Amino acid sequence: MENNIVKPIEQQFGEVVNIILQHKSRATKAVNEELLLTAWHVGGYVSSKLKSEEWGSKVVSQLSEYIRSQRPDIKGFSRRSIYNMVLFYDEYSSETFTSIVEKYLNHEFVQTTSAQIETPINPINKETNLIVQSVPAQIVQMPFGQMPKILELTSLSIHIEILCRCKSYEERLFYILYANKENLTYKELQRCISNQTYTALLSNKNNMSKGLLETYPNAPIMFKDTLFVDFLNLPKKHSESKLKNSLIENMKQFILELGKDFIFMEQEYKLNVGTSTYKADLLFFHRGLQALVAVELKKTKFHPRDLGQLEFYLEALDRDVKRSNENPSIGIILCPEADHVVVEYAMSRSMSPTMIAEYKRILIPQERMQKQLNEYCNSFLTK
Repeated sequence: MENNIVKPIEQQFGEVVNIILQHKSRATKAVNEELLLTAWHVGGYVSSKLKSEEWGSKVVSQLSEYIRSQRPDIKGFSRRSIYNMVLFYDEYSSETFTSIVEKYLNHEFVQTTSAQIETPINPINKETNLIVQSVPAQIVQMPFGQMPKILELTSLSIHIEILCRCKSYEERLFYILYANKENLTYKELQRCISNQTYTALLSNKNNMSKGLLETYPNAPIMFKDTLFVDFLNLPKKHSESKLKNSLIENMKQFILELGKDFIFMEQEYKLNVGTSTYKADLLFFHRGLQALVAVELKKTKFHPRDLGQLEFYLEALDRDVKRSNENPSIGIILCPEADHVVVEYAMSRSMSPTMIAEYKRILIPQERMQKQLNEYCNSFLTK
């Protein structure tokens, strides 16, 4: 009886928490938008002064010092921060960036976010140097364009990091969308850029089986073919158990590499088939795909026999573990090296949802990147 009373109350408390979280999320979004607009308008204003040569670099330093001394309550306007705002405005207001966004997404994302800016025309008391709050405010006519809506997808600090470290507009667009999709923090984004997530996620997908591509058409933009495990500090020669144990100890960082939709379930997951027991190295659940994901770890170069073992595990998972509302299980072989010709041969006839992933860097052609970026953007539009 007591449990019957407590449960509805807890549910009601949960509803209150959900209301709080919803409004908190809206408040955070509103604050972020205002910070972006501030940077956009300040950056645009200073940019126009610099381009017209009305201001020099010393004036920017003087502006920063003026804000610091006259309005110590206003933070975040050092000389460097102001120049970052100029960069933010100059790069994202360019026709090239706008055309790239329209090419891969649609016009909705380049529509402008507007905000009225008012400035008080207030007389200054020369004796006290105090502003007298008596004259109505006036709208400032900004001599520059308004901010595209796509910039609202992430924070100013993340935008600045993207602008400073990514040179092509395609790469910048990718990280804006990826930061939003994965809800990345600033430090997480830094790692993704350092580990070339753009290259790893949009590379050629000959490492995926026909079964995976047919069952999950969006797999090419959901699974990386290159994972970086530098955080494990593994010696050059190491055992599979050492690799597995290190991954488990650093699971949070490993999931960031895989993607935040992965939920770790168990290591050495037991699969009972007939009178024998087998063990899958790592078992995950992918929230977005609603599917189990088995990861098999290899310390040596990929061999086709590895694929047969993984397919056997997937069959056991689908028959004995997968729930009726879940999709077919997915298998990933994680190895330090793979001959791409051997991988293509192995994948071409495999109808199980499997793929091969390496943990080393791979350079890929620019045209392939553009094609894969287009697919990634299409998936963002339909999410």
